[in-house]
Amino acid sequence: MSLNSEHPAETREFKRELGLFDSVMIVVGSMIGSGIFIVSADIARTVGSPFLLLLVWLVTGLVTITAALSYGELAGMLPHAGGQYVYLREAYNPLMGFLYGWTFFIVIQTGTIAAVAVAFAKFTGVLIPWFSDKNVLFNLFGLKISTQQVLAIASIILLSYTNSRGLKEGKTVQNIFTSTKTLALFALILLGFILGANSRAISENFSNFWGGEWLQVSDGKITSSQSLSGFMVLAAIGVAMVGSLFSSDAWNNITFTAGEVKNPKRTIPLSLFLGTLIVTILYVGANLAYLFVLPLRGTPDGTNVMAQGIQFATSDRVATAASSLIFGDTAVIIMALLIMVSTIGCNNGLILAGARVYYAMAKDNLFFKKVGSLNKNSVPSFGLIIQAVWASILCLSGTYNQLLEYVIFAVLIFYILTIIGVFILRKKRPDAERPYKAWGYPVVPAFYIVVAFFICIDLLYYKTESTSWGVAFVLVGIPIFYLWRNLSKKKTA
Repeated sequence: MSLNSEHPAETREFKRELGLFDSVMIVVGSMIGSGIFIVSADIARTVGSPFLLLLVWLVTGLVTITAALSYGELAGMLPHAGGQYVYLREAYNPLMGFLYGWTFFIVIQTGTIAAVAVAFAKFTGVLIPWFSDKNVLFNLFGLKISTQQVLAIASIILLSYTNSRGLKEGKTVQNIFTSTKTLALFALILLGFILGANSRAISENFSNFWGGEWLQVSDGKITSSQSLSGFMVLAAIGVAMVGSLFSSDAWNNITFTAGEVKNPKRTIPLSLFLGTLIVTILYVGANLAYLFVLPLRGTPDGTNVMAQGIQFATSDRVATAASSLIFGDTAVIIMALLIMVSTIGCNNGLILAGARVYYAMAKDNLFFKKVGSLNKNSVPSFGLIIQAVWASILCLSGTYNQLLEYVIFAVLIFYILTIIGVFILRKKRPDAERPYKAWGYPVVPAFYIVVAFFICIDLLYYKTESTSWGVAFVLVGIPIFYLWRNLSKKKTA
């Protein structure tokens, strides 16, 4: 008798093969992509001072850690595949869970996968110039398909296939690439302090450490500048945190794999805390190293990395600019290799975890039924397939970065709602088993809610168009929820 007939897909169960180290590697690996090597340039243009640059990353880290501490309670209480989707469903109702899952599939996870895949292809092009967005292979329905896009899609397909072969294969890739990039980033930070420390950069940055300035840039030219004081300091920090929050996002991916974690009630909360703490230390350390090597302020017309500064590093590649003062001409190659490793590790974690959300939705009859089954390797392979297909389409469309900018507001709203869920579930289910209780409750969860709410209001005012689109993406899910539920009822009637 075949394996499939002995164990139908509907009756197979997840294998609990993820230990604490594996779980921490998923948290760290999913968080560290290409952002830390790039987004500090845009943050520096927005806040204009070394102090505020570091403060943006510190606040981002603190907010992320407090969120992780609060999620730990939910993870211990509801250790099921699907993570945040399950928390929202249980705290509120199936509609709220679906709206998160819908946005997660359409934009949040798949858009991030597409963006990270293209970043991998872009930096591969540094080593192999044939992979370029200028090297168009053919036209597809009016879209110009480049070698860069083909490589990005190929990387998504390869990682999806690897994860379809089983959790062991997926976690092995995750552990290798995440360990490598974490050690490499740590080494880069140390070299920045030891070999790259530049007396001119240190003097300029720390003699003018406090004063902020918000630069508006268009077509590579500074169009306006505004000194920051009073409320404008907070406004600039809120807007600047879009980049740092994106770079620090996806820490919650380990909750999606709860059905495959050993002792999830202890392991998931601990991995959330350790993973977010490690990344926060690395991110703040990297930015401090940048300030030791490069002046923060610069000019778009600068003829070298010192004149361009952090603000106007070529193509915003701050890490490459800093490394060039340590390694010389080989810095471009070194950083390209590091970012390639980093993006592969990041996307593997995103791909591995994402399919588990669609699996949980399908089990609730809110997604394609086949997605709610496991293959012979005990992984949701059909979920991996449709995730890969949609992420690949986003790669071809070239709209993923715009979509991600649109959805950051919605992402924050879902985080806020989830942490409010800690309070709700304590009222709804006071007797439920809670192996871990949110540290600092109710102050720490409330702190996150207040800070994240302020950032949302700030974005709503200063990024009205993009936040409006983000809300629209979520709201479109409401009629789809009722349509899907009605269709499911008719099929089972």
